[in-house]
Amino acid sequence: MAQYPELRFAFGKNWLAFLAQLDDQRIADAEASIRQLFEVDQLQGRRFLDAGCGSGLFSLAARRLGATVVSFDYDPESVACTQELKRRYAPDDDGWTIGRGSVLDRDFLVSLGQFDFVYSWGVLHHTGAMWEAIGQIRSNVANGGYLCLSIYNDQGRSSERWSKIKRLYCRLPWPFNTGLVVTIGVGLWGLRMASVACAMLLRIVTLRNPFAPLINWIREQTQRRARGMHPWYDLVDWVGGWPFEVAKPGEVFRYVRDGGFVLTHLATCGGGWGCNEFVFQRQDQPILETPRHTN
Repeated sequence: MAQYPELRFAFGKNWLAFLAQLDDQRIADAEASIRQLFEVDQLQGRRFLDAGCGSGLFSLAARRLGATVVSFDYDPESVACTQELKRRYAPDDDGWTIGRGSVLDRDFLVSLGQFDFVYSWGVLHHTGAMWEAIGQIRSNVANGGYLCLSIYNDQGRSSERWSKIKRLYCRLPWPFNTGLVVTIGVGLWGLRMASVACAMLLRIVTLRNPFAPLINWIREQTQRRARGMHPWYDLVDWVGGWPFEVAKPGEVFRYVRDGGFVLTHLATCGGGWGCNEFVFQRQDQPILETPRHTN
């Protein structure tokens, strides 16, 4: 069994900070994303595995949609974050089980059984053994069930540069690692911020409040709720998220298809940085032994 590398981003610490921003609207957005992803209205009577549960937001969303939920993560602080979320929103709910485990531990995965929906969004590329993780998690999908994966896009040399940035972040102490995030955020949002700066200068010339454009931009960013998430904590996760592996969409498609699945949904990031999102349905046939991945 592969082991997680010692150098790791503090995923759980980031998600614990995210909980301060969680509200009913973000939970509703997470529910909507699951409904749209799997093309369902509710999950009543279905089993849902959140493999690498992180903040626990999507476990909560699946439970609210009616599923019996099992959540696990390798990071103990992520497990604590999910437990805190359950304490807040479903303290006495015996239909939601949370524990610590590794997607690289075959015996642990076997002990969980099979599920109608297996959800692993933005997780398996952080294990240090992505292809092994993908191969093993397939076995937790029941016949006719669905597997959702979100995997970082392979950008070639650009991905190699991101790998160096992520390792650097994990080696830097606070506040230098936070400074790195801010610097990269300025670079990524540079054009938009330049536009904001021009608007502020124009308002100074016209004797109006110069901070209004900046305030509006900050409000716009903090209110972004794609999948119920938050842009700042997503950025921290992106800059610091190590281990880090990538794949081209076709590689993921062929690898999972060869395990007895058909693709039902694909959303790519258009060749840029970010994740490609997949939903596969398992056909009524045995899962093959985990194939060896080749480029």
